[in-house]
Amino acid sequence: MTAVAALADYAPRYRVQIGEPEGSEWLPVDHLLEPGSPELTELLKRDDEASCHRTAHANALSMLSFYAGRAPATALLLWALEGRVLDIRPQNLWVRPHEGHGIAAVAVRSADFLPGGLETLYDVVLRQHLLPLAEELHRRTRAGVRQVYGGVAAGCAMGFCAATREEVTVEPAYLLERWRTFVANAPGGLARLGEVEVADGKLVYLRNTCCLYYTSETGKGTLCGSCCLTPRDERLTAYNTGRPILTV
Repeated sequence: MTAVAALADYAPRYRVQIGEPEGSEWLPVDHLLEPGSPELTELLKRDDEASCHRTAHANALSMLSFYAGRAPATALLLWALEGRVLDIRPQNLWVRPHEGHGIAAVAVRSADFLPGGLETLYDVVLRQHLLPLAEELHRRTRAGVRQVYGGVAAGCAMGFCAATREEVTVEPAYLLERWRTFVANAPGGLARLGEVEVADGKLVYLRNTCCLYYTSETGKGTLCGSCCLTPRDERLTAYNTGRPILTV
């Protein structure tokens, strides 16, 4: 089993199909990032149908958080564990939309690694991928730049946090240190948009921006577990006591 395939044992979000996929349901990420792309329109449409958002910018924020927490997750965990950067440049990456929220599957052309370390990771995950996607959503929907970057930060954080939540886990303290290394100088000012903490033996993300989930028909006024509209101590207490909460 390759290192890439083995990461699926930590959580489903790290599962990646190796090889160029076939079928019209797969969306090439380099096409997704083109201005006005029909592929991005399709992702927004699916998320809106799943949640019945009241506004276009709430739809954008919801879609981006789910997407950012799924598409680059394997690359983020591989870097955290091994210091290597999986080649998920847009031209090598495909995503298959879920029937409802987010991404059902991710594929890469081959399980190749790029030379370099953290700066390379910033380049392939943020500069070439998630930040341009966030900026396109800002242009399309007028969602605030800070809000869409907040969705990027939350999704990236879940790339680290999810590996502490399943039966096969990574030590939370180690992944917390790796997250702090990643976010400290991340492009887009991600360090200011939220923080990762340990709660109930797991890593959780506390947002400093709002995803507007509570405005959707699905949310029905409910704040997600990481929402900045809830005081920090209350969020940590909810995680520590196991109270049902919603996370991206």
